[in-house]
Amino acid sequence: MATSPLASLISLCLIFLPSLASGCYTRLFAFGDSLTDTGNFLHSIRGQPDPVAQLPYGQSFFGRPTGRFSDGRVIVDFIAEAFGLPFTVPYLAGRSVEDFKYGANFAVGGATALKNNYFRERDVEPNWTEHSLDEQVRWFKQLLRLLPIQQERDELMRNSLFFVGEIGGNDYNHLFIRKKTLEEIRDIVPDVADSIGAAVKELIQLGAKTLVVPGNFPIGCVPLYLVVYQSKNEEDYDPKTGCINWLNEFAEYHNRMIINKINSLRDSYPNVTIIYADYYGTSMNIFRHPLQFGIEVPLNACCGSDAPYNCTPSILCGSPGSSVCKDPSTYASWDGLHLTESSYKLVAEGILEGPYASPPLIKTCTNFKRNTGTLKLPFSDPFSST
Repeated sequence: MATSPLASLISLCLIFLPSLASGCYTRLFAFGDSLTDTGNFLHSIRGQPDPVAQLPYGQSFFGRPTGRFSDGRVIVDFIAEAFGLPFTVPYLAGRSVEDFKYGANFAVGGATALKNNYFRERDVEPNWTEHSLDEQVRWFKQLLRLLPIQQERDELMRNSLFFVGEIGGNDYNHLFIRKKTLEEIRDIVPDVADSIGAAVKELIQLGAKTLVVPGNFPIGCVPLYLVVYQSKNEEDYDPKTGCINWLNEFAEYHNRMIINKINSLRDSYPNVTIIYADYYGTSMNIFRHPLQFGIEVPLNACCGSDAPYNCTPSILCGSPGSSVCKDPSTYASWDGLHLTESSYKLVAEGILEGPYASPPLIKTCTNFKRNTGTLKLPFSDPFSST
Protein backbone atom coordinates (compact mmCIF):
# COMPACT_ATOMS: atom_id res chain seq x y z
CA MET A 1 0.00 0.00 0.00
CA ALA A 2 1.65 3.21 -1.16
CA THR A 3 0.34 6.78 -1.31
CA SER A 4 1.76 10.29 -1.41
CA PRO A 5 2.06 12.39 1.78
CA LEU A 6 -0.54 14.86 0.44
CA ALA A 7 -2.97 12.07 -0.39
CA SER A 8 -2.47 10.64 3.08
CA LEU A 9 -3.27 13.97 4.74
CA ILE A 10 -6.43 14.34 2.66
CA SER A 11 -7.44 10.76 3.44
CA LEU A 12 -6.99 11.29 7.17
CA CYS A 13 -9.96 13.63 7.02
CA LEU A 14 -12.01 11.19 5.00
CA ILE A 15 -11.51 8.21 7.27
CA PHE A 16 -13.47 9.87 10.06
CA LEU A 17 -16.45 10.92 8.03
CA PRO A 18 -19.65 9.49 9.59
CA SER A 19 -20.07 5.84 8.60
CA LEU A 20 -22.94 4.72 6.39
CA ALA A 21 -23.38 1.65 8.60
CA SER A 22 -26.85 1.07 10.03
CA GLY A 23 -25.61 -0.95 13.01
CA CYS A 24 -23.60 -0.02 16.06
CA TYR A 25 -20.15 -0.79 14.61
CA THR A 26 -18.71 1.72 12.21
CA ARG A 27 -15.83 -0.49 11.05
CA LEU A 28 -14.78 -4.12 10.93
CA PHE A 29 -11.18 -5.30 11.16
CA ALA A 30 -10.35 -8.96 10.52
CA PHE A 31 -7.26 -11.10 11.06
CA GLY A 32 -6.71 -14.75 10.21
CA ASP A 33 -6.06 -17.19 7.39
CA SER A 34 -7.83 -18.41 4.24
CA LEU A 35 -11.14 -18.82 6.09
CA THR A 36 -11.25 -15.03 6.51
CA ASP A 37 -9.02 -13.73 3.69
CA THR A 38 -10.78 -11.50 1.16
CA GLY A 39 -7.82 -11.09 -1.17
CA ASN A 40 -4.51 -10.58 0.65
CA PHE A 41 -3.04 -13.91 -0.40
CA LEU A 42 -3.59 -13.14 -4.07
CA HIS A 43 -2.02 -9.72 -3.68
CA SER A 44 0.96 -11.21 -1.85
CA ILE A 45 1.69 -13.53 -4.81
CA ARG A 46 0.56 -11.18 -7.57
CA GLY A 47 1.72 -12.42 -10.95
CA GLN A 48 2.14 -16.01 -9.81
CA PRO A 49 -0.39 -18.66 -10.88
CA ASP A 50 -2.73 -20.05 -8.24
CA PRO A 51 -6.10 -21.82 -8.53
CA VAL A 52 -7.83 -19.30 -6.24
CA ALA A 53 -7.03 -16.59 -8.81
CA GLN A 54 -9.41 -18.08 -11.35
CA LEU A 55 -12.89 -19.47 -11.71
CA PRO A 56 -14.68 -21.43 -10.33
CA TYR A 57 -13.58 -19.55 -7.19
CA GLY A 58 -16.07 -16.76 -6.60
CA GLN A 59 -18.61 -18.07 -9.12
CA SER A 60 -21.70 -18.18 -6.91
CA PHE A 61 -21.84 -14.55 -5.73
CA PHE A 62 -19.22 -12.42 -7.43
CA GLY A 63 -19.14 -14.24 -10.74
CA ARG A 64 -15.34 -14.09 -10.73
CA PRO A 65 -12.42 -14.80 -8.38
CA THR A 66 -11.90 -12.23 -5.62
CA GLY A 67 -9.23 -13.92 -3.55
CA ARG A 68 -11.75 -15.62 -1.30
CA PHE A 69 -11.22 -19.34 -0.82
CA SER A 70 -14.83 -20.20 -1.57
CA ASP A 71 -17.44 -20.09 -4.32
CA GLY A 72 -18.70 -16.80 -2.88
CA ARG A 73 -18.76 -14.89 0.38
CA VAL A 74 -17.01 -15.91 3.60
CA ILE A 75 -18.07 -15.46 7.23
CA VAL A 76 -16.82 -11.90 7.72
CA ASP A 77 -18.72 -10.84 4.59
CA PHE A 78 -21.99 -11.95 6.15
CA ILE A 79 -21.09 -10.28 9.44
CA ALA A 80 -20.32 -7.03 7.62
CA GLU A 81 -23.61 -7.24 5.70
CA ALA A 82 -25.59 -7.76 8.92
CA PHE A 83 -24.18 -4.54 10.38
CA GLY A 84 -24.68 -2.55 7.19
CA LEU A 85 -20.99 -2.37 6.37
CA PRO A 86 -19.31 -2.90 2.99
CA PHE A 87 -17.15 -5.97 2.55
CA THR A 88 -13.77 -5.59 4.26
CA VAL A 89 -11.01 -4.45 1.91
CA PRO A 90 -7.87 -6.60 1.88
CA TYR A 91 -5.07 -4.55 3.37
CA LEU A 92 -2.63 -5.32 0.57
CA ALA A 93 -5.17 -4.07 -1.98
CA GLY A 94 -5.60 -0.63 -0.46
CA ARG A 95 -4.43 2.33 -2.47
CA SER A 96 -5.11 5.05 0.12
CA VAL A 97 -6.38 5.44 3.67
CA GLU A 98 -9.81 6.24 2.25
CA ASP A 99 -10.11 2.62 1.13
CA PHE A 100 -10.16 1.61 4.81
CA LYS A 101 -12.90 4.01 5.89
CA TYR A 102 -15.06 1.02 6.95
CA GLY A 103 -12.28 -1.22 8.23
CA ALA A 104 -9.76 -3.60 6.72
CA ASN A 105 -9.04 -7.28 6.32
CA PHE A 106 -5.54 -8.40 7.29
CA ALA A 107 -6.11 -12.17 6.98
CA VAL A 108 -3.88 -14.07 4.55
CA GLY A 109 -4.47 -17.53 3.14
CA GLY A 110 -1.98 -19.94 4.66
CA ALA A 111 -1.19 -17.72 7.65
CA THR A 112 -0.23 -19.22 10.99
CA ALA A 113 -0.80 -18.01 14.53
CA LEU A 114 2.84 -18.71 15.38
CA LYS A 115 5.77 -16.98 13.75
CA ASN A 116 7.38 -18.85 10.90
CA ASN A 117 10.68 -19.13 12.77
CA TYR A 118 8.86 -21.23 15.37
CA PHE A 119 8.44 -23.94 12.74
CA ARG A 120 11.88 -23.54 11.21
CA GLU A 121 13.41 -24.16 14.63
CA ARG A 122 11.57 -27.50 14.52
CA ASP A 123 12.82 -28.34 11.01
CA VAL A 124 9.44 -27.57 9.45
CA GLU A 125 9.49 -25.06 6.61
CA PRO A 126 6.21 -23.07 6.43
CA ASN A 127 5.73 -22.80 2.69
CA TRP A 128 2.39 -21.02 2.28
CA THR A 129 2.92 -17.43 3.43
CA GLU A 130 5.21 -15.34 5.60
CA HIS A 131 2.33 -13.18 6.83
CA SER A 132 1.60 -14.73 10.22
CA LEU A 133 -0.69 -13.24 12.87
CA ASP A 134 1.97 -11.05 14.46
CA GLU A 135 2.68 -9.39 11.10
CA GLN A 136 -1.03 -8.82 10.51
CA VAL A 137 -1.25 -7.00 13.84
CA ARG A 138 1.76 -4.91 12.79
CA TRP A 139 -0.07 -3.99 9.59
CA PHE A 140 -3.01 -2.80 11.66
CA LYS A 141 -0.74 -0.70 13.87
CA GLN A 142 0.79 0.88 10.77
CA LEU A 143 -2.68 1.83 9.58
CA LEU A 144 -3.62 3.15 13.01
CA ARG A 145 -0.52 5.36 13.15
CA LEU A 146 -1.85 7.34 10.19
CA LEU A 147 -4.25 8.93 12.69
CA PRO A 148 -2.10 11.48 14.51
CA ILE A 149 -4.65 12.45 17.18
CA GLN A 150 -5.06 10.00 20.09
CA GLN A 151 -8.73 10.89 20.54
CA GLU A 152 -9.44 9.80 16.96
CA ARG A 153 -7.60 6.53 17.52
CA ASP A 154 -9.61 5.90 20.67
CA GLU A 155 -12.85 6.55 18.80
CA LEU A 156 -11.90 4.16 16.01
CA MET A 157 -10.94 1.39 18.44
CA ARG A 158 -14.04 1.88 20.57
CA ASN A 159 -16.52 1.76 17.68
CA SER A 160 -14.96 -1.03 15.63
CA LEU A 161 -15.56 -4.77 15.65
CA PHE A 162 -12.44 -6.95 15.61
CA PHE A 163 -12.37 -10.52 14.30
CA VAL A 164 -9.23 -12.36 15.42
CA GLY A 165 -9.38 -15.63 13.52
CA GLU A 166 -10.11 -18.27 12.83
CA ILE A 167 -6.38 -18.91 12.90
CA GLY A 168 -4.23 -21.77 14.12
CA GLY A 169 -5.44 -24.38 11.66
CA ASN A 170 -2.42 -23.91 9.41
CA ASP A 171 -0.05 -24.29 12.35
CA TYR A 172 -1.38 -27.81 12.71
CA ASN A 173 -1.68 -28.38 8.96
CA HIS A 174 2.08 -27.92 8.60
CA LEU A 175 2.58 -30.82 11.00
CA PHE A 176 -0.33 -33.00 9.86
CA ILE A 177 0.83 -33.05 6.24
CA ARG A 178 4.29 -34.10 7.39
CA LYS A 179 2.73 -37.01 9.30
CA LYS A 180 3.89 -35.80 12.71
CA THR A 181 2.46 -37.78 15.61
CA LEU A 182 -0.67 -36.58 17.37
CA GLU A 183 1.38 -36.05 20.53
CA GLU A 184 3.82 -33.81 18.65
CA ILE A 185 0.96 -31.74 17.24
CA ARG A 186 -0.83 -31.49 20.60
CA ASP A 187 2.38 -30.15 22.12
CA ILE A 188 2.17 -26.92 20.13
CA VAL A 189 -1.49 -26.17 20.96
CA PRO A 190 -0.67 -24.14 24.10
CA ASP A 191 1.78 -22.05 22.08
CA VAL A 192 -0.84 -21.45 19.38
CA ALA A 193 -3.37 -20.37 22.01
CA ASP A 194 -0.80 -18.09 23.64
CA SER A 195 -0.06 -16.43 20.30
CA ILE A 196 -3.74 -15.79 19.61
CA GLY A 197 -4.21 -14.52 23.14
CA ALA A 198 -1.22 -12.18 22.76
CA ALA A 199 -2.73 -10.68 19.59
CA VAL A 200 -6.07 -10.14 21.31
CA LYS A 201 -4.33 -8.56 24.28
CA GLU A 202 -2.34 -6.22 22.05
CA LEU A 203 -5.52 -5.04 20.28
CA ILE A 204 -7.19 -4.48 23.65
CA GLN A 205 -4.24 -2.43 24.85
CA LEU A 206 -4.58 -0.37 21.68
CA GLY A 207 -8.17 0.36 22.67
CA ALA A 208 -10.33 -2.40 21.15
CA LYS A 209 -13.60 -2.86 23.04
CA THR A 210 -15.37 -5.64 21.12
CA LEU A 211 -13.51 -8.65 19.78
CA VAL A 212 -14.62 -11.97 18.28
CA VAL A 213 -12.26 -14.92 18.71
CA PRO A 214 -13.37 -18.03 16.79
CA GLY A 215 -12.40 -21.60 17.55
CA ASN A 216 -11.38 -24.20 15.01
CA PHE A 217 -13.73 -26.10 12.71
CA PRO A 218 -14.29 -29.88 13.08
CA ILE A 219 -11.35 -30.95 10.94
CA GLY A 220 -12.46 -34.57 11.11
CA CYS A 221 -15.30 -33.61 8.73
CA VAL A 222 -13.00 -31.94 6.19
CA PRO A 223 -12.78 -33.94 2.92
CA LEU A 224 -9.00 -33.54 2.59
CA TYR A 225 -8.45 -34.98 6.06
CA LEU A 226 -11.00 -37.73 5.40
CA VAL A 227 -8.90 -38.72 2.38
CA VAL A 228 -5.46 -38.44 4.00
CA TYR A 229 -6.51 -40.27 7.18
CA GLN A 230 -8.82 -42.91 5.72
CA SER A 231 -9.18 -45.84 8.05
CA LYS A 232 -10.58 -49.35 7.84
CA ASN A 233 -11.42 -49.18 11.53
CA GLU A 234 -15.11 -48.26 11.86
CA GLU A 235 -14.52 -47.05 15.41
CA ASP A 236 -12.45 -44.16 14.03
CA TYR A 237 -15.62 -42.63 12.55
CA ASP A 238 -18.67 -40.99 14.07
CA PRO A 239 -21.54 -43.26 12.93
CA LYS A 240 -23.94 -40.32 12.72
CA THR A 241 -21.80 -37.94 10.66
CA GLY A 242 -19.04 -40.05 9.09
CA CYS A 243 -16.42 -37.65 10.50
CA ILE A 244 -13.14 -38.89 11.99
CA ASN A 245 -13.45 -38.86 15.77
CA TRP A 246 -9.83 -38.35 16.80
CA LEU A 247 -9.36 -35.38 14.49
CA ASN A 248 -12.46 -33.70 15.88
CA GLU A 249 -11.28 -34.42 19.41
CA PHE A 250 -8.06 -32.60 18.54
CA ALA A 251 -10.05 -29.58 17.30
CA GLU A 252 -12.04 -29.62 20.54
CA TYR A 253 -8.79 -29.63 22.52
CA HIS A 254 -7.60 -26.55 20.62
CA ASN A 255 -10.94 -24.85 21.25
CA ARG A 256 -10.79 -25.54 25.00
CA MET A 257 -7.41 -23.86 25.11
CA ILE A 258 -8.80 -20.84 23.25
CA ILE A 259 -11.77 -20.62 25.63
CA ASN A 260 -9.42 -20.75 28.63
CA LYS A 261 -7.35 -17.96 27.10
CA ILE A 262 -10.46 -15.85 26.47
CA ASN A 263 -11.69 -16.36 30.04
CA SER A 264 -8.32 -15.22 31.37
CA LEU A 265 -8.44 -12.10 29.19
CA ARG A 266 -12.00 -11.39 30.32
CA ASP A 267 -10.81 -11.45 33.93
CA SER A 268 -7.98 -9.06 33.09
CA TYR A 269 -10.14 -6.71 31.01
CA PRO A 270 -13.68 -6.73 32.48
CA ASN A 271 -14.74 -3.67 30.48
CA VAL A 272 -13.97 -5.34 27.15
CA THR A 273 -16.37 -7.68 25.34
CA ILE A 274 -14.57 -10.78 24.07
CA ILE A 275 -16.86 -13.11 22.17
CA TYR A 276 -16.00 -16.76 21.64
CA ALA A 277 -17.32 -17.84 18.23
CA ASP A 278 -18.03 -21.56 18.27
CA TYR A 279 -17.29 -22.49 14.66
CA TYR A 280 -17.01 -26.11 15.78
CA GLY A 281 -20.47 -26.28 17.33
CA THR A 282 -22.35 -24.58 14.53
CA SER A 283 -20.55 -26.70 11.91
CA MET A 284 -21.25 -29.95 13.75
CA ASN A 285 -24.90 -28.99 13.85
CA ILE A 286 -24.80 -28.86 10.06
CA PHE A 287 -23.02 -32.22 9.78
CA ARG A 288 -25.45 -33.87 12.18
CA HIS A 289 -28.57 -32.49 10.49
CA PRO A 290 -27.48 -31.60 6.93
CA LEU A 291 -30.85 -31.89 5.20
CA GLN A 292 -32.36 -29.51 7.74
CA PHE A 293 -30.08 -26.84 6.28
CA GLY A 294 -30.41 -27.84 2.63
CA ILE A 295 -27.04 -29.62 2.60
CA GLU A 296 -27.44 -32.80 0.57
CA VAL A 297 -23.73 -33.70 0.35
CA PRO A 298 -21.99 -32.86 3.64
CA LEU A 299 -18.64 -34.67 3.32
CA ASN A 300 -17.71 -34.39 -0.36
CA ALA A 301 -15.99 -31.43 -1.98
CA CYS A 302 -18.08 -29.56 -4.55
CA CYS A 303 -14.98 -28.63 -6.54
CA GLY A 304 -12.37 -31.33 -6.80
CA SER A 305 -11.54 -34.63 -8.41
CA ASP A 306 -13.25 -37.90 -9.23
CA ALA A 307 -11.97 -39.59 -6.08
CA PRO A 308 -13.26 -40.53 -2.61
CA TYR A 309 -14.88 -37.45 -1.07
CA ASN A 310 -14.32 -35.73 -4.47
CA CYS A 311 -10.91 -34.78 -3.16
CA THR A 312 -7.29 -35.63 -3.76
CA PRO A 313 -4.21 -33.55 -2.84
CA SER A 314 -2.82 -33.89 -6.37
CA ILE A 315 -5.83 -32.31 -8.13
CA LEU A 316 -6.84 -29.01 -6.57
CA CYS A 317 -10.03 -27.12 -7.32
CA GLY A 318 -9.52 -25.02 -10.44
CA SER A 319 -6.56 -27.06 -11.67
CA PRO A 320 -6.56 -29.36 -14.74
CA GLY A 321 -8.61 -32.48 -14.08
CA SER A 322 -10.88 -30.89 -11.51
CA SER A 323 -14.64 -30.53 -11.84
CA VAL A 324 -17.39 -28.55 -10.13
CA CYS A 325 -20.73 -29.73 -8.78
CA LYS A 326 -23.91 -28.32 -10.29
CA ASP A 327 -25.21 -26.66 -7.11
CA PRO A 328 -22.60 -25.62 -4.51
CA SER A 329 -25.36 -24.57 -2.09
CA THR A 330 -26.14 -28.25 -1.47
CA TYR A 331 -22.56 -29.03 -0.44
CA ALA A 332 -20.86 -28.18 2.85
CA SER A 333 -17.33 -28.20 1.44
CA TRP A 334 -16.25 -26.11 -1.51
CA ASP A 335 -12.75 -27.35 -2.40
CA GLY A 336 -12.07 -30.06 0.16
CA LEU A 337 -10.56 -27.67 2.71
CA HIS A 338 -12.81 -24.60 2.75
CA LEU A 339 -16.58 -24.27 3.03
CA THR A 340 -19.13 -23.22 0.43
CA GLU A 341 -20.76 -19.82 0.66
CA SER A 342 -24.00 -21.45 1.87
CA SER A 343 -22.17 -23.14 4.75
CA TYR A 344 -20.29 -19.97 5.68
CA LYS A 345 -23.63 -18.19 5.84
CA LEU A 346 -25.00 -20.79 8.26
CA VAL A 347 -21.93 -20.41 10.47
CA ALA A 348 -22.27 -16.63 10.42
CA GLU A 349 -25.93 -16.88 11.44
CA GLY A 350 -24.98 -19.04 14.41
CA ILE A 351 -22.50 -16.37 15.53
CA LEU A 352 -24.84 -13.45 14.98
CA GLU A 353 -28.03 -14.91 16.40
CA GLY A 354 -26.66 -17.59 18.70
CA PRO A 355 -26.43 -20.04 20.28
CA TYR A 356 -22.92 -20.51 18.88
CA ALA A 357 -21.39 -17.35 20.28
CA SER A 358 -20.95 -16.24 23.85
CA PRO A 359 -22.55 -13.73 23.82
CA PRO A 360 -24.40 -13.69 20.44
CA LEU A 361 -22.95 -10.87 18.37
CA ILE A 362 -26.19 -8.99 17.87
CA LYS A 363 -26.65 -8.75 21.66
CA THR A 364 -23.53 -6.62 21.91
CA CYS A 365 -25.49 -3.82 20.21
CA THR A 366 -28.35 -2.09 21.99
CA ASN A 367 -29.41 -0.35 18.77
CA PHE A 368 -28.91 -3.28 16.41
CA LYS A 369 -31.12 -3.28 13.33
CA ARG A 370 -30.43 -6.08 10.89
CA ASN A 371 -29.36 -4.88 7.47
CA THR A 372 -31.25 -6.71 4.74
CA GLY A 373 -29.22 -5.60 1.72
CA THR A 374 -25.66 -5.94 0.58
CA LEU A 375 -23.49 -2.83 0.60
CA LYS A 376 -20.93 -3.03 -2.17
CA LEU A 377 -17.53 -1.45 -1.87
CA PRO A 378 -17.92 2.36 -1.99
CA PHE A 379 -14.86 2.72 -4.21
CA SER A 380 -13.17 1.04 -7.13
CA ASP A 381 -12.86 -2.72 -6.81
CA PRO A 382 -9.17 -3.51 -6.18
CA PHE A 383 -9.58 -6.80 -8.08
CA SER A 384 -11.08 -5.26 -11.18
CA SER A 385 -7.83 -5.91 -13.03
CA THR A 386 -7.28 -9.42 -11.67
